[in-house]
Amino acid sequence: MLKPDSLIFDLDGTLWDALDTYLESWIEGAKIENLNRVFTRDDLHYVMGWERSKVLSHFFPEMDEEGRERVYKTINECRLRLMPERGGVMYEGVREGLIKLSKKYKLFIVSNCPENLIVEFMKWADLEEYITDEMAHGVNSMPKHYNIKLLVDKHNLKKPVYIGDTLGDGLETRKAGLPFVLLTYGFGTTEDFDLKFDDFNTFTDYFMNLED
Repeated sequence: MLKPDSLIFDLDGTLWDALDTYLESWIEGAKIENLNRVFTRDDLHYVMGWERSKVLSHFFPEMDEEGRERVYKTINECRLRLMPERGGVMYEGVREGLIKLSKKYKLFIVSNCPENLIVEFMKWADLEEYITDEMAHGVNSMPKHYNIKLLVDKHNLKKPVYIGDTLGDGLETRKAGLPFVLLTYGFGTTEDFDLKFDDFNTFTDYFMNLED
């Protein structure tokens, strides 16, 4: 791979695992909304990386759109309240790797997560100064390939790559016209990638050693 000018990362399953915190927020939100529904870690694992509308129709097929959005708003209020305290589990080498990589590349995060979640992640991980920009699906409800291209155009990126962990990440990266790097330790897998790595330290070493 030719040396890129920027690295765009997925969040969940790529930089950290916050499923336990997400699960707590879904359980708490369901109670507030008086839903007769018990969520499990496996439930959330199954839908990781999906866009909001697909998640809501999967979990609440009996509800109309207004009801689904109300419930989701409640869940996300719980999530944003819990996030500063609970956080998640950062994958080994991620924080140190991002700090190193920021000296050589512009770093971005694009995720199908709710609005403000990436910002809360950066605060929790103390990474705000190392990430150039971010875009969450919750801001505009647009698909990931659209939001990738949004940052590419906004920052005039010439040779960006996207880094993720699922089939959906790979498909959206192709739609955006970028090379795709797969990190195999996350929530999914795919056979369509340009490069793959089994841990973040190896990923960091590879891109730090790329020459122009």
